[in-house]
Amino acid sequence: MKVNIQTPNFAAKDELLAFVEGRLSKLEQFYDRIIFADVFLKVQKTSEKENKIVEVLLSIPGDDMMVKKEAKSFEEAIDDVVKALERQLKKRKQKQKAYL
Repeated sequence: MKVNIQTPNFAAKDELLAFVEGRLSKLEQFYDRIIFADVFLKVQKTSEKENKIVEVLLSIPGDDMMVKKEAKSFEEAIDDVVKALERQLKKRKQKQKAYL
């Protein structure tokens, strides 16, 4: 799976980029036909503490999955996104098994 990370309006550190790639690579355990993942790391300019936004577009054959989460840190938001995608991929795999 290829991971494209975009960080508009700020420069992300290498540790954060490695963290994102590491977390997303674990999704291949649940669904092995993932083509690529587009990741958008954004900082919202508000007075709220939860101003880090992570959007992930997962491209898989036949359909795409999009998940967007907000949190206090990018790491927390990435964890939430990966959990949501994990659930969606498991559901998709179950549906495919039902048709076989």
